[in-house]
Amino acid sequence: MVDLNVKKVESEYKSFQEISTYRKQHHRILVFLGPAFIAGVAYIDPGNFATNITAGSKYGYLLLWVVLVSNVMAILIQSLSAKLGIATGLNLPEVSRENLPKPVSFGLWIQGELVVMATDLAEFIGAALGLYLLFGIPLFPAALISAVGSFAILELQRRGVRQLEAGIAGLVLIVVIAFGLQMFFAQPDPASIFKGLFTPQFQGVDSVMLAAGILGATVMPHAIYLHSALTQNRVVGKTEMERKKIFHYEFLDVFIAMIIAGAVNACMLIVAAALFFKSDLLVEDLDVAFNQFSALIGPFAAILFGVALLASGLASSSVGTKTGDIIMQGYIKRRIPLYLRRAITMIPPLAVIALGVNPTAALVISQIILSFGIPFALVPLIMFTSNKKIMGGLVNHGLTKLFAWSIAFVIISLNLFLLYQTLQLLF
Repeated sequence: MVDLNVKKVESEYKSFQEISTYRKQHHRILVFLGPAFIAGVAYIDPGNFATNITAGSKYGYLLLWVVLVSNVMAILIQSLSAKLGIATGLNLPEVSRENLPKPVSFGLWIQGELVVMATDLAEFIGAALGLYLLFGIPLFPAALISAVGSFAILELQRRGVRQLEAGIAGLVLIVVIAFGLQMFFAQPDPASIFKGLFTPQFQGVDSVMLAAGILGATVMPHAIYLHSALTQNRVVGKTEMERKKIFHYEFLDVFIAMIIAGAVNACMLIVAAALFFKSDLLVEDLDVAFNQFSALIGPFAAILFGVALLASGLASSSVGTKTGDIIMQGYIKRRIPLYLRRAITMIPPLAVIALGVNPTAALVISQIILSFGIPFALVPLIMFTSNKKIMGGLVNHGLTKLFAWSIAFVIISLNLFLLYQTLQLLF
């Protein structure tokens, strides 16, 4: 006989009391799995491909520790975002609107929209480049096809949260399998991997700038906004004890999703180091990487890379659109139809592609822009989750505050350094 509780798991929102009646533990856990996987797509978007492949080909395993540190940061940051939604029943932009002056909220909305635009740039270029590499379709027509694909994924959202989660999880699985197989083909050196993971070091200013790009591609500001919205009403706790138990389950979701995302990012860099750096090849363009995969391993490895890039771009597209809707509604209490928003946000990336800008360079620039957006999401997040009046029993403990503010300091410092070096190059 089929357990009738399985059907309950498929419904979208429920109370914690209802979930506590489930006879099997894994049925309870299933209810909470999903939000972090949707937010986690931001951690393996096409921008990560560009920064990780470049880092691996230029510096070998040197910056692998940056991926590890970024992933540890991501676990804490996304857990804080999930906790805010659980404790308040509001998302980060809504909490900001209620607790910050109107001009500040308006300014945060503007920068949030710019962050989403940078995200859209990475998504569209990644998906279009994937189609170009796989089928030889010119970039602009490929971008238009990607736009159709992004609308199809948005249609999943109209059908319900679970359908959207299933669709995105399937695309993420494609990326995981692709890079898992590439790791097998590349046969990296385990000793070098271990050293790269646990020996923090840089080699000159360029490596620091690339580390900031990796950080910007890993800890994503729009994922911070999105995660709080995905947990704010998913499971409703009526008491502080229930909300704490909900957070306990949601942290498991965060941990699993971020470990998967971190492993994929590490695989990207390791594969580039094992193949390109070892062969003394500086690969800064994803189309060059595609061709080199074919030359060094074989056509199948190149196809895996192209399929992963396409899946990543399509999965990320719906996440960016959904985040833009959350940002506008939260900060200024305005909303436009998702399909209209998707159509509007397509214009800048399509223009960049039409102008013939180098796709990989545009991806790296988008990640640098995103790294500057992190403090505007992260600082309010830490402030609010450290406020007992807002969070109640889920307020940050002293050690959590210390780690969170330390992360914010490191990220902001790296961004300031990156800005200084960029201005020096320009002037």
